[in-house]
Amino acid sequence: MTFVCPDRDCNLCPRLVEYRMGNRLKFPSYYNGPVPPFGNLDAEILIVGLAPGLNGANQTARPFTNDYAGDVLYPILKEFGLAQGNYQKRKDDGFELINVRITNSVRCAPPKNLVTGNEVKTCGKFLIDELNDMKNLKIILTLGGVAHNAVLGVLGYKKAAFKFAHNAVHKLDKHNLLMVNSYHTSRYNINTGVLTPDMFRDVIRNILNLIK
Repeated sequence: MTFVCPDRDCNLCPRLVEYRMGNRLKFPSYYNGPVPPFGNLDAEILIVGLAPGLNGANQTARPFTNDYAGDVLYPILKEFGLAQGNYQKRKDDGFELINVRITNSVRCAPPKNLVTGNEVKTCGKFLIDELNDMKNLKIILTLGGVAHNAVLGVLGYKKAAFKFAHNAVHKLDKHNLLMVNSYHTSRYNINTGVLTPDMFRDVIRNILNLIK
């Protein structure tokens, strides 16, 4: 196994480090560090998001936890048998994923929820190690265009050949993987109707049909 989470004091991205140090002063009770993935490495499905939210995963140290995006994501995963327990917006709530692992393209919370291309590229070393260690991996679900491009980048595919589109399925033949796209389950996308819970349910149904 080669996968290693970034150290809590990872200093690879100066802008994110500066933001983290400021947040440690403002929010001393928060985790305020690179957020570890959630779920087992032996899962067949990997969900890749953008980055931790300041008051969500950056606070709780678990992806999408205490974040509006998680309020959409986690109940739907449970609805389809991909999670169990009661999601209570904290890391120690006993909520568990089933055959799913969740990670982010960038492991640290960014200012205004916006990451740079260099930060995605730098954090890609952790994403590719994670992908390589998931020996049972069959399907990667990318939430949004940044995650879509991050996965293509670390696996060495030309981004122009794989256009992001909601519920699209891409064959990553060199790695014997499928990549499925979804709009991110963010508050903005839900509030503006770019994504509805039923649209996301359709994505999960698609994945379950593909994995049979």
